[in-house]
Amino acid sequence: MSWVGIRIREAVVGDERVLGELDRETWSPLHAVLPRPEPGRAFFDERHVPAHYLVAEAADPGVVGYVRVVPSTPLACNAHVRQIQGLAVDPAARGRGVARALIRAAGERARAEGATRLTLGVLGHNAPARALYVSEGFAVEGVQPGEFLLDGAYVDNILMGRAL
Repeated sequence: MSWVGIRIREAVVGDERVLGELDRETWSPLHAVLPRPEPGRAFFDERHVPAHYLVAEAADPGVVGYVRVVPSTPLACNAHVRQIQGLAVDPAARGRGVARALIRAAGERARAEGATRLTLGVLGHNAPARALYVSEGFAVEGVQPGEFLLDGAYVDNILMGRAL
């Protein structure tokens, strides 16, 4: 898969170092509910395996982003739903369509796995991400008011989804 000169591929174990660095570099209270990742912390673990990630790769400098796409729950009754649980783009690569390419690739991956819906959660104060998701066909399906306390302020969790 490729858009705008970016190649999208499944992550491999060898991507761990660069994905960990990207995670630390892109961390922001605008989108993160977990604390800033510590240097040396493993990116992959038993719940976060390479097969859950698609990476965006440019000819130079290499990996410039990732999206994590997983089943929404382990329940058979909603096996038709995939959820985006993480999206990051290197600040130097922003504005080049990388996030859009990753979102589209996530939809293609979900469809290939038999999913009919793609969902995600986004913080209410993250207007750029919300606008991107709307432009890619996602609609607000619910709001969890004040779901997170971040930097001393309560922040809504916006639930979004779309049919595939």
